[in-house]
Amino acid sequence: MVCPVCSIAVGAGVGLSQCLGIDDTISGIWIGALIISSALWFIFWLEKRKIKFKFYKTIIFILFYLVFVLPLYWMDFIGNSCNILFGLNKLLLGIFFGSVVFYISVLFSNYLKKKNNNKVYFAYQKVIIPILFLIAASIVFYFIVRC
Repeated sequence: MVCPVCSIAVGAGVGLSQCLGIDDTISGIWIGALIISSALWFIFWLEKRKIKFKFYKTIIFILFYLVFVLPLYWMDFIGNSCNILFGLNKLLLGIFFGSVVFYISVLFSNYLKKKNNNKVYFAYQKVIIPILFLIAASIVFYFIVRC
C-alpha cells in the first residue's frame, strides 16, 4: 500500500519540475511515479471493497498509463523528434524509469517494514523512502542529460 501523502508529494514534484523548466526526462520520472502511485491506490481501493476480476491489476496499470500518457501524446509532448535521449522520447524514458524506481522503492519500504515485525523503522518511512529514491533518480538523470 502507498500512502496519500506520498502521492501528493509526487504530484507536487511533477508540477514543480514543469514550473522550473526542468528537463522532460526528470519530469517523466515524477510522472511515472505518479502513475504507479495512483494505480496502486486504485487497486487498494477496489480490494478494500472486495471488487476483483480477472487480470484486474494488469488492466488497471494499463488503463492508468493510457490515461496519463495519451493526453501527453495528443498535446505533442510525446512524439516530438527533437526531444530524444538514447533514441527514445525523454518524457517516455523518464516515465519508464520513474515507474520502475517508484515501484522498487515501495517494495523496499515494505521489505524493511516486514523485516522489523511490521513496524516502520522511522516516522513517514513510506513517504521518505520513495521520495529519496525519486530524488536520487532525478539527480542521476540530471547529470546524464547535462553531459
